[in-house]
Amino acid sequence: MTRKETTSFYQEHSRRLFNMSYRILLNVQDAEEIVQDTILKYVTMPWRPMQDAQVSAWLARTCIRASIDRLRQHRREALFLEEYARETDAGTPDEPEIPAEASAARVLYAMQRLPDPYRLVVTLSLAEGLDYDEIARYTGLKQATLRSHFLRGKQKLIALLKEDGKSI
Repeated sequence: MTRKETTSFYQEHSRRLFNMSYRILLNVQDAEEIVQDTILKYVTMPWRPMQDAQVSAWLARTCIRASIDRLRQHRREALFLEEYARETDAGTPDEPEIPAEASAARVLYAMQRLPDPYRLVVTLSLAEGLDYDEIARYTGLKQATLRSHFLRGKQKLIALLKEDGKSI
């Protein structure tokens, strides 16, 4: 691909990939890095799918898998830091609260507060429209586990929204 084609390709797909990755990671810098890595991986492939649907599916699958890998990496780092903090008897700072002004903002904020396994499944199911079979292929989890995570995550999300509604 030429530089112009690559730039055009990036502009065409980056927003959708960024949204996918951000919903999973909740971190702008990580999501941007995942998007760049995904597109770079596609551009440097010796053989690329030619049909638009295949390209889109490959990019989505690769972006979601990379985002999940990054989420797992952050989880491992967090566990390590938690153990280290316990050993040194240091506390962790509280995250700032985001004011929930609009309905969409309240939902996004509530989803950000869901625990990782629930947030991942709820995001992939509700926001990305994937079914349990596709999510199982991306994550390597069993469908029964995914259903359980989805139902629990949905219950927690509703509880968080009700809780947020009372405080406004």
